[in-house]
Amino acid sequence: MIFRVAPQIGCCRRRRYDTIGVWIDRDACWGMRGDVWGKEGLLMWNGSRRIAGVDDRRRSVIVFSLFFSWLLAFPFEGRILYALADYHNISAESFVFGTMAAHFTGLLTCGFIVRNMRGAKRLMLFSIVFCILASGVFFGPPSLLWAAALYSAAFLVGCCVSAWGYYFKGCTPKDERMGTMADGLIFSNLLMIVLNMTAIHISPQAGLGLSMLALGGAFLLALRLPDESAPEATPPSRQEGVYPSKAGPLAFLCLFVVVISINSGLMYQVQGPAFAHLEWLTSWYWAVPYITALFIMRSLPRTTNRAYILYVAIAMIGFSFIAFLLLGRSWVDYLVVNTLMLGACGVYDLFWWSILGEMLELDKNPARIMGFGLSANVFGVLVGGVIGNAITGTSGPSHHTTLLALGVVCVILVLLPPLHLRLIALLKNHAYLTTMIELPVQEHTELLCALRITEKLTEREGEVVALLMKGKTYRMIAGELHVSENTVKTHVKNIYSKAGVQNRTELMALLLNIQIPAEEAYRP
Repeated sequence: MIFRVAPQIGCCRRRRYDTIGVWIDRDACWGMRGDVWGKEGLLMWNGSRRIAGVDDRRRSVIVFSLFFSWLLAFPFEGRILYALADYHNISAESFVFGTMAAHFTGLLTCGFIVRNMRGAKRLMLFSIVFCILASGVFFGPPSLLWAAALYSAAFLVGCCVSAWGYYFKGCTPKDERMGTMADGLIFSNLLMIVLNMTAIHISPQAGLGLSMLALGGAFLLALRLPDESAPEATPPSRQEGVYPSKAGPLAFLCLFVVVISINSGLMYQVQGPAFAHLEWLTSWYWAVPYITALFIMRSLPRTTNRAYILYVAIAMIGFSFIAFLLLGRSWVDYLVVNTLMLGACGVYDLFWWSILGEMLELDKNPARIMGFGLSANVFGVLVGGVIGNAITGTSGPSHHTTLLALGVVCVILVLLPPLHLRLIALLKNHAYLTTMIELPVQEHTELLCALRITEKLTEREGEVVALLMKGKTYRMIAGELHVSENTVKTHVKNIYSKAGVQNRTELMALLLNIQIPAEEAYRP
């Protein structure tokens, strides 16, 4: 990510508002007194800290990347854990189930413990310190203390990930969270590769020590994270604590994530062991397609229809297991199989992470939303691992095992398209339309006026937008305006063209991003 910061205090800057395609003066002046300026919520607080500004956003991403890389490389079936187990001639499998169960519990628990950003910061700092101390236990010989330290650390790092939801929401504007999440996942996986290679090619203790340094860096940077959220312009209904319904979209998102994540569990248990003899390659390359897919998805223009890419990712998962069945076990075969599987995982992980980021707006406690969404991921990996263990534990030729795994994958692939379509429909109705419908009539009018001035809509097009905001279908709009349905479609097409969007969801997002005047938005 390239961050552009005003070169000196007291200057104003202009920025392209990509959704509309016009230049807008941000009125973002960093004054000496710490006054609040800006129509889009770019705030200055106490003259020295920019809440939701570029510094806190960057810092929050780095903190996430550092402690998440430790999680991926060590307790969450990480290569450091396996390298330490091999070094002491014990099985790491005995720790895996308990560690994932503890992590799952921590993700779910955090939302009921943390109530605000100050509490989230304290929990993150405590969790990081504990994880450093727990990691130090593994420099000693295997004992019951290993299990106690690992399970406790897995629980607390789960709490830490969920608590980070406050900074994911508070330091990144809603329409930029996909980029923030992509950056966090890319950096954490790059760091994980470094930790893995250190543990495998130098020594497990060196990898463990380096991971502890990563946690130390996360702690030092987390100390500088803000303690409180900046004031934000919210509709009166939100100020009264009333949020759009989230149960339906969140439950369906969790189901979607579980189904997607089962493939990851299968991959660990079926595909991974088959290429274990290529450790010189698997120690670093297995995450490269994942990182590449994240970077490509992050770099796509905002107007790109990503639905087609998601269907390509579904096909890639199927082809990965077919290639695993038909090809051999050479390094070339590994490159083909791993590139297909991990590339698809990167596409889908960013998809549901970004949806989770959007859904943080539906609850005043983002840690709860993060916890439920990420626990679904852990649960899916766990289920996939159990299925994979059951399949690999069956007696018979290896190709029979692969066929059984492919059968499970085929069932999952059949489920994904309808789940995806239903999820998009739910998000369209809740994340955007429900929010619009619950706005007071006065704010509907203000938003419509702002859009009409900016985009020069006709009077009839303004009427159509107003009905779209109420969740009306084309047929219902045609009936109310006494015109044909084709005429409504023509008006909608013109509206999309003038607004620079491609569908109703993007139009709702544009309307939600239009801010009312500063004196109204920030009045006490």
